[in-house]
Amino acid sequence: MSHTPFEALACPLDGDVLLRSGSTWRCGLGHSFDIARQGYVNLLPVQRKRSHDPGDSKAMVAARQRFLAAGHYRPIAEAVSHAVLAGEIDEAPLSCLDAGCGEGYYLRELAEAADDAGAEGQGDGPRLSLLGVDISKWAVLAAARQGKQAGLAASWVVGSNAHLPVQPGTLDRVLCLFGFPVYPEFARVLRPGGVLLLVEAGPDHLRELREVIYPRLKPERPADPGVPEGFASLGTETLRYALDLEGAEPIADLLAMTPHLHRASAEGRERAAALSSLTVTVEVRLTRLERVAAEAAEPSPSPGPDAGEQAP
Repeated sequence: MSHTPFEALACPLDGDVLLRSGSTWRCGLGHSFDIARQGYVNLLPVQRKRSHDPGDSKAMVAARQRFLAAGHYRPIAEAVSHAVLAGEIDEAPLSCLDAGCGEGYYLRELAEAADDAGAEGQGDGPRLSLLGVDISKWAVLAAARQGKQAGLAASWVVGSNAHLPVQPGTLDRVLCLFGFPVYPEFARVLRPGGVLLLVEAGPDHLRELREVIYPRLKPERPADPGVPEGFASLGTETLRYALDLEGAEPIADLLAMTPHLHRASAEGRERAAALSSLTVTVEVRLTRLERVAAEAAEPSPSPGPDAGEQAP
């Protein structure tokens, strides 16, 4: 693999450049952050935690790991990798952040796709500089472990999308997959011409599962066609397919890795647990936004109070 860890990190306390020395990251003002033996670093200050253990729990991460390893979302990973690697890529490594990386599945699939592209072209393939950030320490721990097992060179960081520990203008691609987009932060860390790729649930995503666990479904909110300030639209496409789940475990894992596990009533969870098979619709929207230079950006309406939050 011709991939390297992304190292243009910034101190989460003062924004200063972080430099690595052995197993420690340090800034010029003396703040230091140790790299765990598993290969990740925690750059989430205590004062920015909303709870003692924020983000996905250990059980949720394990469920997602089993579900994704089974290939159920591979078409999504393939579409994401294709979008990231589309177009001309300079000889310099393509720097890519997965903001809300979970257990690292999509970055591992991206690295494999880049290697496959090189093999098909009888060359080295696109070189990547990879960074995964997630607010869940359990997710980042799993990502670092699996990345090491796969021989993937990447930086894994516990951090928040609201305050990315990344130096300004240093990324070519930012992925936000089923996550919480914070557009001002994404605009800050992307270079002009860099691309933000969003993957969001479509109206029918997992509809059949939702029909089982909820007494009735809420009306879908219309998609917001607005373009965030600092970006230009490169288009949106929809990926849709039927997914057959056989056995209780993959159904339980799918429910456990979504917010629906906590939103459903006890009765709804019991109905899901009684299923031995289920066919669900996977429907996601892939949106590509290009970071434009400040002078080229057109003014956009001020974001409302819920900006950056996904619809429940």
